[in-house]
Amino acid sequence: MATCEVCGNDYWMAFEVRTVSGDVHTFDSFECAIHKLAPVCEHCDVKIAGHGVEVNGRFFCCGHCARSVETSQGAEIRDAVGARPA
Repeated sequence: MATCEVCGNDYWMAFEVRTVSGDVHTFDSFECAIHKLAPVCEHCDVKIAGHGVEVNGRFFCCGHCARSVETSQGAEIRDAVGARPA
């Protein structure tokens, strides 16, 4: 069995996540993995568990939050999830 590095639960179905940097993390649930690894929106501080928006190396949970902070990009910032390609 493996122990979750977030909650300490010793669980027979724990899993490992390997990051781009080569780090290996052990979790017992997606909830713990998100808590540890998900980026945080620079505007509203929510954990970004799905598609976010990256602008100039900064992470946001949605286009609205990105536009609230990154005014230089203005209307170019939009949520692309579910958008139909042209």
